[in-house]
Amino acid sequence: MTATSDDTLNQTPLHALHVELGGRMVPFAGYAMPVQYEGIIAEHRWTRDQAGLFDVSHMGQRFLVGPDHATTAATLERLTPGALGTLGLGRMRYTLLLNDAGGIIDDLMVTRSISEDDDGTLSLVFNAARKEIDDDYVRSALPDDVSLHAAEDRALLALQGPQAAAVMERHCAKAGDLTFMRATSAAFDGIDCHVSRSGYTGEDGFEISVAADKAEVLARTLLAEAEVKPIGLGARDSLRLEAGLPLYGHDLDETTSPVEADLSFAVAKSRRESGGFPGAERIRRELETGPSRLRVGLRPTGRAPVREGADILAPDGETIGMVTSGGFGPTAEAPVAMGYVAHAYAKPGTTLQVSGRRGAEPAEITALPFVPHRYFR
Repeated sequence: MTATSDDTLNQTPLHALHVELGGRMVPFAGYAMPVQYEGIIAEHRWTRDQAGLFDVSHMGQRFLVGPDHATTAATLERLTPGALGTLGLGRMRYTLLLNDAGGIIDDLMVTRSISEDDDGTLSLVFNAARKEIDDDYVRSALPDDVSLHAAEDRALLALQGPQAAAVMERHCAKAGDLTFMRATSAAFDGIDCHVSRSGYTGEDGFEISVAADKAEVLARTLLAEAEVKPIGLGARDSLRLEAGLPLYGHDLDETTSPVEADLSFAVAKSRRESGGFPGAERIRRELETGPSRLRVGLRPTGRAPVREGADILAPDGETIGMVTSGGFGPTAEAPVAMGYVAHAYAKPGTTLQVSGRRGAEPAEITALPFVPHRYFR
């Protein structure tokens, strides 16, 4: 990554392409990133119907390297609640870095290479705004025979939508063999890359890690396909919100536990019994007796979206929670939101109120996601 002329924002390897395509650039996690090209709603709908190309090179690509898989996995398990020792070749897993109080430092993806030659190496992807914090935290816990390396020479692209697979197979035959949360090393028109069937939109799709100096060629090739358009951060946010996927710094933070965040699936059953990860006592207690609050979906009854920071109120007007993400869902064709409420009010169908510009308005607790996931399993 390189810095801009005023040394205040970083640029991804695709910066010049974003500008050429008319992307409206905004600061995001220390980077100049495109928030939209032709409009958030249009880009959102295109991704749901066709295939959208996202630049996610600002994310923190890392390699955790040890002498063998068992050692590397055990090292990461000391910081997360996932069962990473059982991760198979070419498999991915969503997990959480936790602090001693059981709060979430970051959520991340962990991938084991499909090649036995890379045994002992796990690929990690950190959130952009947390990667330096994550680096320090992970490195502080490493034994002498395990090291963490930043892949600053790589870009990361995400192709998402129902036509993503058809497009990818024209250029990368191995992509069609993947199912959700599987990964492989591959060639894209002769360009070496690492491809996973994953993403954060709720749609079928792929993430492609490639050398930074090859990223623009690969992106232009994808954009030349009739089904593909460039998509900015605005639609990425509305897509993940409809999919009920939490965003760090909004729906997740260092005070929030996996159980409160409705991410208990990330706490492996074997780890619930054995513990050995930060905050295990709190998390096991919340799994047994329930958390004091819970992340839920909210459907305002009006047409006006509710925004982050709005109070969630009981029918008698008592404040029982707060909205952490909110906006208009173009596919849902209605306002949608997520937030935390006291556990007693978290049952779907419960009618509450949400504070808005015109005062308190009715809203209903709704099961997540708002739009069904379409992962290829």
